Amino acid sequence: MPAGLQAALFTVGVAVSLAASWQLVVRLERLGERAGLSEAALGLLAALAADAPEITAAATALARGQASVGAGVVTGSNVFNLAALLGLSALVAGGIRFHRRVILLGGIPGIWIAMACLLTVARVLPPAAGLAVAALALAPYAGLLAARRSHAGRLPLPGAWGAWLAAAVHEEEAELAEAIRPAPGTWRDGLAAAAALTAVVAASTVMEVAATELGGRYAVAGIVTGGLVLAVVTSLPNAVSAVYLARRGRGAAVLSTALNSNAINVTAGLLIPAALAGLGTPGGQGLLVTAWYAGLTVLALALAWRGRGLGRLPGALIIASYLAFTTALAVSVARHAVTPVTAVVPAAATGAAGAVLLAWPARDKAAARWRRKSVLPGWDTGRLWKLTLLTCSAVAACDAASGPHLILIGVLAAGPCCALLTARWTLTATATCYALVLGAVLGVPDHIFATAAQYAPLAAVAATGTAATVGAAVLQRKHP
Repeated sequence: MPAGLQAALFTVGVAVSLAASWQLVVRLERLGERAGLSEAALGLLAALAADAPEITAAATALARGQASVGAGVVTGSNVFNLAALLGLSALVAGGIRFHRRVILLGGIPGIWIAMACLLTVARVLPPAAGLAVAALALAPYAGLLAARRSHAGRLPLPGAWGAWLAAAVHEEEAELAEAIRPAPGTWRDGLAAAAALTAVVAASTVMEVAATELGGRYAVAGIVTGGLVLAVVTSLPNAVSAVYLARRGRGAAVLSTALNSNAINVTAGLLIPAALAGLGTPGGQGLLVTAWYAGLTVLALALAWRGRGLGRLPGALIIASYLAFTTALAVSVARHAVTPVTAVVPAAATGAAGAVLLAWPARDKAAARWRRKSVLPGWDTGRLWKLTLLTCSAVAACDAASGPHLILIGVLAAGPCCALLTARWTLTATATCYALVLGAVLGVPDHIFATAAQYAPLAAVAATGTAATVGAAVLQRKHP
């Protein structure tokens, strides 16, 4: 087929796919309103419809054996979503504000699913197991959003936790109610939604095939076709919608759109097709894109949590991280190889920076929570938490300095154990994530990156951190 015809098919496929997906969003929102869904559930349904082009393009690529294109579409789209929906929105709107409950409500499942995606693409978990791990977070989260606020308050949870969940869902719905106000749907909307879905699937399939063939004709790497070209063009409607919502002050709606879109992309666009058709031949560039997606997710949520929103400077930092991601991808393609340094270390460093920003005690007078007493007599929470971060960092520095002669990855478990004494489960969980990120990076100077010798101590750190987090939750209930 001539290149000009392929380019025309790609252009038409993009236009039809995006226009049809927009119609699909509108019609499904109306049908959801008629069914009596909550505003949060409507937001999740809208994210699913808006992600139809990415999901279809990724599934088509995986079915055709184009594993790098399929994985690149999903994870590259997720990296772009974080940069455009959160970073660009904050930059254009001058800042967006979030309730911290909403950040935790969407952020915990978002990070969980990102890590499940990373472990699957890295071949640590088979696709079916990765799908099961992601479902452990996505299914309860979707069920919670589908329930009304009154139902969330009646969940079989301790009183304080149930009230917290009910308040978090209410805060998210309070903003989504103004962002999503569809009229009740009719049978015509059902027919229109079916026609739009058919058009999205057909147009996205044509778009993916044309883009892949054009890339092959001009020797463009599949990961670039999927992770940059297709990922960006299929995510543009979400980006435009997010900027519009941000300018109207609807911060929770922007955050919900970004996190829900990414979670659905990973589950429906990568893990489900991969569980059925496989991920194909392992590729380091797919790991690079996925590692950046996970690292940037942690960074964006950490910045949002610390500032109770995102201002222009954090937004610019997120966009700069996306530019660094495209540079790392371009370097790996130019060298025809991906090393651990270009694939994982920059993304892990981004995630680690996010963890430190998230948890380092503030100096303002409003940070009274850091002056609370810990379990350790004479130590407040802030002082003990600084010791936790410094302990993990000191262990990592000694390990990196000694190279392969001394492997101290397992000693990083001291960080979560130290954080346990703060009697705050969020701090202990953050310390666990920080220790795991450092352990992943230390595999490079230890010369054991992505081997069983690295996985064993990382598993020990994860198990210790999980137990410490549960213990901290128990202590927190006894010493609120």
